Amino acid sequence: MSFLQLLASFSLLILLSIVSILFLTKASARKKQSSPPPTISLPRSYPIIGSFLAELANRNRRLQWLSDILQISPSATYVHHQYFAKRQVLTANPAVVQHILKTHFHNYGKGDDFHRTLKDFLGQGIFNVDGESWKFQRQLASHEFNTKSLRKFVETVVETELSDRLIPILSSAAATGTILDFQDILQRFAFDNICKIAFGFDPTYLLPSLPQTKFAQAFEESVKISSERLDALIPIVWKIKKVLNIGSEKRLRIALSEVQEFAKNIIREKKHEHKENALLDSVDLLSRFLSSNQSNETFVMDIVISFILAGRDTTSSALTWYLWLLSKNPHVESEVLKEIQNKSKAPIYDEVKDMVYTHASLCESMRLYPPVPSDTKAALNDDVLPDGTMVKKGNRVTYMPYAMGRLETLWGSDWAEFKPERWLEKDEAENSQWKFMGRDAYTYPVFQAGPRICLGKEMAFLQMKRVLAGFLPQFKVVPVVKQGMEPEFVPQLTAKMKGGFPVKIVKREWNARE
Repeated sequence: MSFLQLLASFSLLILLSIVSILFLTKASARKKQSSPPPTISLPRSYPIIGSFLAELANRNRRLQWLSDILQISPSATYVHHQYFAKRQVLTANPAVVQHILKTHFHNYGKGDDFHRTLKDFLGQGIFNVDGESWKFQRQLASHEFNTKSLRKFVETVVETELSDRLIPILSSAAATGTILDFQDILQRFAFDNICKIAFGFDPTYLLPSLPQTKFAQAFEESVKISSERLDALIPIVWKIKKVLNIGSEKRLRIALSEVQEFAKNIIREKKHEHKENALLDSVDLLSRFLSSNQSNETFVMDIVISFILAGRDTTSSALTWYLWLLSKNPHVESEVLKEIQNKSKAPIYDEVKDMVYTHASLCESMRLYPPVPSDTKAALNDDVLPDGTMVKKGNRVTYMPYAMGRLETLWGSDWAEFKPERWLEKDEAENSQWKFMGRDAYTYPVFQAGPRICLGKEMAFLQMKRVLAGFLPQFKVVPVVKQGMEPEFVPQLTAKMKGGFPVKIVKREWNARE
């Protein structure tokens, strides 16, 4: 960053700080008058500062605010004007999503801003790069998601974690009346699983004592602060704090040191394992990368951290919100239990693969609460989107699965209902059994779409369905919340439930497998 750029950014920081103080003072005074909530409208844009004031006013509900804007935008696409004439294109339009993720994939990459913002955390890992490095990582990783690997994952890794660790913890909690943070439980479960299948390493994180490890705490801190970087109203603030090594950036540096050391230890152990036994037939993801002549330990470390993020946080987020919705919709829970009972005599892999109603209910849950609520690309060249929106080189273009799941034009007037049946139809040829009717990936981009569609999609569904089939017939999950209170959806790199998901575990009086 040149001296002139730094001076301009610092001047802007002072200007926006003054404006922010004045605005917040007035906003606070208006709040005390207890005026009715404002109707949804497009934010005003001013010279130099763009829509900064509207962003500031909605800083604590930015995702919902932007989703509301897209709902009233004629083509579900909106050009958001930021300070210094910067533009960000936001969309919930399936045609636009297909344009940026598939048709014109070559013109929309991660971009320099995104890469620099997450480089400290994700480095050169698959989720933070484009081009040849992305292709190389994706090609090697794809071997982990064939039918043989998926069957092994469900029948050995998930099954062992379920029977030896999760079920005993739930049994104990049910017997003692202990309140569990189920979001934490699911993160531990998923963390053990991804480490075992991807790295051949068992961190034993889901234990009855629920140990607090330095790595887990550091990883949470790294995700949180990196997410805050991405959503920063004035990015120069975190950049200055990083240079001065103060505040959140100092905490991030310390946390990242712990995370990186954990990843490096996994790599060293795997290298030692291969050295001790050259004939060892190890086919996990880490072994594939180490066998591909990758001698750069930092690069392999970035890959390990990226896959921990993907494997630990996405499925745990999806299941957390799913169980919340299930607790509010007992008729759906009843149908899921009925399906589990009907499939209980099939082999484990076939059982979960064919759970059609449960699959539909998971899709429906992620429609309302997607693990990755928004994703941003950067335009490499000028472009025109299918709805006529102009995109300039360097503009950020963000598609929002969270907003798309709430569009009446896509899901009907009952979009707010948790309704698995919208994904199903009766198959008359199969004695009126349910038949799954998926939506195209551009209407439902929860797993991305196009060339970057999520490699682990099938693995995620199999894991979630096996977990549900394993414990739901035995235990009921009862949220511990005040009457009428709704949990808060926190949109980090992967979504969280604010404050965790406190629940009581109640043993059912019947068992669907009997």
